[in-house]
Amino acid sequence: MKKILVCGAFLFAASSMFASGETLYKSCSACHGVKAEKSALGASKIINAMGKDDIAKALQGYKTDTYGGTKKAIMKGQVAKLTSAQIDELAGYIATLK
Repeated sequence: MKKILVCGAFLFAASSMFASGETLYKSCSACHGVKAEKSALGASKIINAMGKDDIAKALQGYKTDTYGGTKKAIMKGQVAKLTSAQIDELAGYIATLK
C-alpha cells in the first residue's frame, strides 16, 4: 500500500510539473479571458497581442519582482511556483490565442 501511495504522489507531482500550456492557462482565464482577450482587472495589457518572448519575459519578471505595475503582487503570487519550463510552455500557449 505504501508503494502505491508513493507512486501516486510521484505521478501527481510529475503531471503538475509537465502540465501543458493549455492546462496551466486555465487558472489565468478567470482574469485574462478564455482567449487572453481581456485586460485583467482593467489594468493589464491584453496578453494575446503579445509575442511568446514578451509574455515569458513578463512572467519571469513578475516572478522575480522586476516587472509590472500596481497589480504586480497579484501576478507574483500566480507565477511564484512555476518553473522556467512551465513559464515557457505557458507563454507559448498564450501566444497562440487570438
